[in-house]
Amino acid sequence: MILRECVRRHVRLPQVLVVDGGAEFHSTYFEVFLARYEVTKKTRPPAQARFGSVAERLFGTANTNFIHNLQGNTQITRNVRQVTKSVNPKEQAVWTLARLYDRLCEWAYEVYDTTPHPALGQSPRQAHNTGLITAGSRPNRLISYNQDFILDTLPTTLKGTAKVHIRDGVKINGIYYWSDDFRHPEVEGTNVPVRYDPYDAGITYAFVRGSWVKAVSEYYGAFKGRSEKEVLLATAELRKKLGSTAKGQKLTAKTRATFLNSLEAEEALMLQRQRDGEFEPILSRLAGNEPLPAISGGTGEAENTGQVPLTASVTRDRVEATLAEATNNTSPNSHAHQTQSTANPSSTKNSLRPRIIYEDY
Repeated sequence: MILRECVRRHVRLPQVLVVDGGAEFHSTYFEVFLARYEVTKKTRPPAQARFGSVAERLFGTANTNFIHNLQGNTQITRNVRQVTKSVNPKEQAVWTLARLYDRLCEWAYEVYDTTPHPALGQSPRQAHNTGLITAGSRPNRLISYNQDFILDTLPTTLKGTAKVHIRDGVKINGIYYWSDDFRHPEVEGTNVPVRYDPYDAGITYAFVRGSWVKAVSEYYGAFKGRSEKEVLLATAELRKKLGSTAKGQKLTAKTRATFLNSLEAEEALMLQRQRDGEFEPILSRLAGNEPLPAISGGTGEAENTGQVPLTASVTRDRVEATLAEATNNTSPNSHAHQTQSTANPSSTKNSLRPRIIYEDY
C-alpha cells in the first residue's frame, strides 16, 4: 500500500528502498517487483538502530506533533498509577481508522511537508522540488498509476504461477477460480502467472495470452468482499468446530463457503468484519475511487481532480506542473533567488546543490 501511495502522489518510486529483515521484503515476488521498476533494495543490519535513524526520527516527530495530541492516545499508560477510569485511553477512543488516516495524511502532506526543516534549510517539499530541477525530472522513471501497476502490487502464490485445470480453472489458497479465457487450447494445462486480492477472496487475476484477465471463484457469493484474513480465521474456526475429524483433511472451498454463510461464522468473524470495514475507505482511495489531492502546494492549479488510473498524458501534466511550481518556489525567498538568477543563471542552482540528496529519486 505504501508503494501504491508513493506512485499515486509522486508518479514514481524511490530509486533506493531501505528495508529491514522482514520475510516479506526478501521474497522472490518482492525482488521481481523491484527489478521491474528498477528500484535498488538495501537491507538494514539487524540490531543497529542508527541505520534506521531517519525513519525513526520521522516516527518520533509524527508521534510528538500529531498522534500524542489526539484524544485517546496512550501516553498516560507509561505511568499506570495515574490511569483512572476518567482518563483511561480505552474510554477516550473516538477516532476511526479512516478519519485518522485522513488527518494523518493532512498533517504529513500539508503541515510537515511545508514546514521549514532545520537540517534542510527549507521545507521537505521545497527540497524535493529543488531536486527535480537540479537533477532533472527523469521522465524515464515515471510510472502511470494504472491497472497494470496495481496488479503488480498484488500478492501471488509461492511459485508465482498456478496450473489451469480443464474444468475447474486455477486454484489459489484452496479455492478454484474460473475465466472463459481458460477454455483456449493453448492455455489448458499450462502454468500461468497469477495475482490475488487479499481484501477480496471472490476474484483473482491470471496472465493469459499476453494480458491480465479476471477469474471468479466458484463460490463467488460466499467469498465476495471477504479478506484473506477473514477466510483464514473462518478456516481455523471451522477446524476447531470439527475437532479431531478435521485433522489431516483439507477443507474444500464448498465447505468453507457453507460455513461462511452460517450464523455461527457471522458471529465468530464479526470483529474481523468490522476491522475490514474500517479499512475499506482507505482501500477505496488507494484504488482511485476518490480524487487525487494536489501534488504540490500553491494555487492548486496542478491538482488532479480526475479519477485514477492515470493515463500517460495526465502523468506528464502532473510532473510538468510540479516542475513549473518548483521553479517559482525553490526557497522561502523565491523572489530574491529569481532576481539573482537573472544576473547569474547558474548561481541559484549552485547555491542549492549541497542540500540535495540524489539517492532518494
